[in-house]
Amino acid sequence: MMPEVEINNQLMRLNLGPSHPATHGTLRIFVKLDGEFVEEMKLEIGYLHRCFEKMSETHTWTQVIPFTDRLNYCSALMNNVGYVMAVEKLLGVTITKRCERIRVLLCELSRIVDHLVCIGTNAVDVGALSCFWYFFRERENIYDLFEAACGARLTTSYTRIGGLMSDLPDGWIDWCKKIVKQLPRTLDDVDGLLTHNRIWIERTKGVVKISKERAIDYGFTGPCLRACGVDYDIRKVHPYYDYDKFDFKVPIESEGDTYARYLVRMAEMRESLKIIDQALEDIPDGEVNISDWSIVLPPKEAVYNSIEGLMAHFKLIMQGIKTPVGEVYSYTEAANGELGFFVSSNGEGRPYRVRVRPPCFAIYQAFPEMCHRQTVSDVVAGLGSLNIVAGELDR
Repeated sequence: MMPEVEINNQLMRLNLGPSHPATHGTLRIFVKLDGEFVEEMKLEIGYLHRCFEKMSETHTWTQVIPFTDRLNYCSALMNNVGYVMAVEKLLGVTITKRCERIRVLLCELSRIVDHLVCIGTNAVDVGALSCFWYFFRERENIYDLFEAACGARLTTSYTRIGGLMSDLPDGWIDWCKKIVKQLPRTLDDVDGLLTHNRIWIERTKGVVKISKERAIDYGFTGPCLRACGVDYDIRKVHPYYDYDKFDFKVPIESEGDTYARYLVRMAEMRESLKIIDQALEDIPDGEVNISDWSIVLPPKEAVYNSIEGLMAHFKLIMQGIKTPVGEVYSYTEAANGELGFFVSSNGEGRPYRVRVRPPCFAIYQAFPEMCHRQTVSDVVAGLGSLNIVAGELDR
């Protein structure tokens, strides 16, 4: 889109987006500039609204899972896990230990992928192209793992309520160990290119900054909050899937600027690698799905060879899972922060109401305040460091 320019009281009005490579999605940022400095900013979202929450009311509980892929499509598996956790909480279901461990593995791999994309594209926005290629090579390697597990790379739909689509294929664990082993070298390479680079530091230190108090007021979570000095990670404070048994640290920085957010994400990837290494060494045996055919589809052998299996399959596909009447809120530590799902049931085979709490929404509303008296180039650098994902923001 060509910029819309109007001179009024010596302030220039300018459109950034919604079709602009530096917006990382369909976001419209309307600014009033005093020279190169932002005096006022207004945000407009909704260009990628897909009616996720309303569509969930017309589909069965299981059919909602592919919709969650399209929220934060950089780490779709984390959305899958967050949603099915909420439904499992509503059902009072406890999944198998093997399923828990596989979900942890895939979530931490997804966190790494999300941070690779965030830092790689953020670096491109300020002119550092090499890091993009280093990181996207590793991203594609991890996507190979996802593809082997479920047949898809970006939008996976791998989880099921009560389990997973299928168990991991033979050789997957050893393959994962090989890919994870080479990631620290890539992180070291990019660390050497950026962390002490004078140009990178000048472009990111003190840029699009927010204080700890204001971040809390706005509802920040995730890396953006921890970059302000707040030690809050749901995996530590409210552990799930045995996260309290893994040895890892929560990276914290204090400046709350673009550089601090970069440092936090770089450190978080190393901590995720620690979790993955520990998880790979002790994967429980057994099934990945619970045995309740009123929740999980029966195996094909039972469908083809028994009337009980056939009817269970038919009822689940046609009518959906019959959940108890009630409502729950479940939350996980996604790549960008707290990803929460509120689900409400009236006892039917489809949700009565689904509401998602996307991490990006709280963060993006603070953007105008963070950008006051910053330059246009600072706005671009800061937006990339917040990792705003339009699919999650608009829903």
